[in-house]
Amino acid sequence: MTSGNIVYPGQVEYVDNLLSETDGLMFEMESFAKLKSIPILDMQSAKFLELLVTIKQPKNVLEIGTAIAYTAIRFARNLPEGGKVTTLEMSKGNIEYAKSFISKAGVESKIEILEGDALKIMPKLDKKFDIIFIDADKEDYLKYLELAVDLIATGGIIVADNLLWHGNTASKNVAPNYEKTTGIIREFNKKFASLPGFKTTLLTIGDGLGVAHHLGDF
Repeated sequence: MTSGNIVYPGQVEYVDNLLSETDGLMFEMESFAKLKSIPILDMQSAKFLELLVTIKQPKNVLEIGTAIAYTAIRFARNLPEGGKVTTLEMSKGNIEYAKSFISKAGVESKIEILEGDALKIMPKLDKKFDIIFIDADKEDYLKYLELAVDLIATGGIIVADNLLWHGNTASKNVAPNYEKTTGIIREFNKKFASLPGFKTTLLTIGDGLGVAHHLGDF
């Protein structure tokens, strides 16, 4: 049973306990992110992405929004031989945190951090990506999506986080401080759901994950 497309807290707690994190580094990163008030992917969504990478076995992954590299490390640990994560981040502070955790994880050879504005970096990238994960400034989500469509490989998958936006996109009563971003995410969701040449869905795990599978040339 769901309420406003958001799973009830008791159900979330049950699944979280069932899939509880046992990895010491991930637990450390979760605690660090909470201490520093740095948003990271929720555990259920992170587990889903790990499964997606395990099934897809991508050679090239693009992440828009590194934060402390919580998701990038999860990606990297599940990549096939020769696989690589390219992750984009503007915050110098976050990049320093990310580099430290990437070193602790021992996946330096699998992750490349590109510092700067993703909207300026993405048009300069010269390869296609098997998975593209969007989890950065919500105000630029539509622009990220447009660029991601150009960069996705045939048969690739675009994933976007926060599409339920704390329940606001499915709510008739949105707090004033959420109105602008909620409007942007709602517009993004409409475009995402009808991407030409893609099969798409929106999963009600975490804060809402959108998944779009590229079906071929179009």
